[in-house]
Amino acid sequence: MGTVFSFTVRDPTPEIGEALRRAVERLHRIDRVFSTYRPDSDISRLGRGELTPAECDPEVAEVLERCREVTAETDGWFSDRPGGVLDPSGWVKGWAVEEASRLLRAAGSDRHSVGGGGDIQTCGGPWRIGVAHPLHPGELIAVVAGHDLAVATSGTAERGPHILDPHTGRPATGLASLTLVGRRLARTDAWATAAFAMGPQRALAWAARHPQVEALAVLPDGSTRHTPGLRRHLATG
Repeated sequence: MGTVFSFTVRDPTPEIGEALRRAVERLHRIDRVFSTYRPDSDISRLGRGELTPAECDPEVAEVLERCREVTAETDGWFSDRPGGVLDPSGWVKGWAVEEASRLLRAAGSDRHSVGGGGDIQTCGGPWRIGVAHPLHPGELIAVVAGHDLAVATSGTAERGPHILDPHTGRPATGLASLTLVGRRLARTDAWATAAFAMGPQRALAWAARHPQVEALAVLPDGSTRHTPGLRRHLATG
């Protein structure tokens, strides 16, 4: 999927080695089906019209349905066709991380974290998760702390202005980064992509209406805005 995944396990069990192997296999399988970097993936072939939805892996239909749900939940600010090209990566990456965490939990791990492309799903805790400063490489702008958290950041620091406004097709530039803190990464990550495209005012107003998430927005001038409930997730020392 063009990114790096990592695992931290604090409670290794006799079964955890096999669970990690299955988790890595699961990530590779998701990559084979959904990666837009692979011309032979089902999602790439579907986008080119070489496959019909019925000919794809059954999980393709499930993922596209989840994307439609997120589009409705974000008032149209999420799209699985950014720029007119089929690309459900805004859902798939967070879902892949969540799937890996699910396999570790099934093996008895109650204290682990799985990361993918800078987004984190934790199980148990407590955990401290640094939020990178989008304008100052190597620095943190905040540290999130707690148990059973999903932390997702969308921004321009790593890949430049790559998140498109689905209404105009142009890159969204109203924010330097937008971090959402929730419980399950698939939706938290997809919502973060959509909220980044909204820009600061719409994003914070949208997040404030959703009790499942809190938001931290960094504007292009380095100033920050956040939802009122974010404070309970911030580390104090």
